[in-house]
Amino acid sequence: MAKIELNSGVYSFTDVDGKTRKSKSESHIQYLFKKSYGKNVIAATTDAVAVAESEFSINERFEFIENYVSMVADKIQPSVILTGSGGIGKTYTVNKSLKAEGFVDVSNLESFEEGVDLPRKHYRVIKGYSTAKALYRILFENKDSVLILDDCDSVFKDADAANVLKSALDSSDERIVCWNAESRGDEDLPRSFRYTGGVVFISNLSKDKIPQALRTRAVCVDVSMKLEEKIERMKHILEDSEFMPETEIDIKRSALKIIDQYKAQAREVSMRSLIQVIRIGQKFTGEKFEKMSRYALTCGG
Repeated sequence: MAKIELNSGVYSFTDVDGKTRKSKSESHIQYLFKKSYGKNVIAATTDAVAVAESEFSINERFEFIENYVSMVADKIQPSVILTGSGGIGKTYTVNKSLKAEGFVDVSNLESFEEGVDLPRKHYRVIKGYSTAKALYRILFENKDSVLILDDCDSVFKDADAANVLKSALDSSDERIVCWNAESRGDEDLPRSFRYTGGVVFISNLSKDKIPQALRTRAVCVDVSMKLEEKIERMKHILEDSEFMPETEIDIKRSALKIIDQYKAQAREVSMRSLIQVIRIGQKFTGEKFEKMSRYALTCGG
């Protein structure tokens, strides 16, 4: 199957006549590919990726996430990009991986006493919308730390923000991030700084929506799942003693059994729906537990 490859900033593929076509422009190489094969390049490459990813089970892919995040924590790898639909355990896995490496979540800085140094190994979670300038400040204030950008999809759509990230996550030994625009009220920010930290991106976007320049600087793991894979993943998580430890394992298993039974009719099958049904099981048992869970899954939204 023909596919586009990227090497040293140059895209290339072999056309129907056996000729190698090259371009530094992603849009231009897509045009040439479609002209040669009559097929959109995204569809073609997605087919190839899907075949490759099918070789790895969903639990294997989540294990890879844990390992790649540990590489970011050890400053071996500058960034990891995690994609796939929401509510399937990406954030849970990243937090678990960092804590296993001895890292402390300092997202809520108010919980730390003023003047007290933060733990040497710490990470910070940033959620929601961010401008390019705000991102520059976040990177500067956490230049030696691990950052988790959770659902900060605006940084992928903003060209200035993407350029800031490209500098911060480059593969070179010296990662210098610059901001050369004049603006008021930013006297506390330098025009440039050396970034030695790492970034874990968590997004519900599909992988092809992430800028190519960022994908090539990171390890990308897509955990989009079919229905049965979601059930398999939830089964794996609920056996973890760290998942809702206050709840008896029998209740958690019964909750998953109910979700599996009504998964075809459910509005959503995700970790959120599993937690919701478990909470019902904390209060009710027997037929009432099942009926209330069924209603929450299929009607209660």
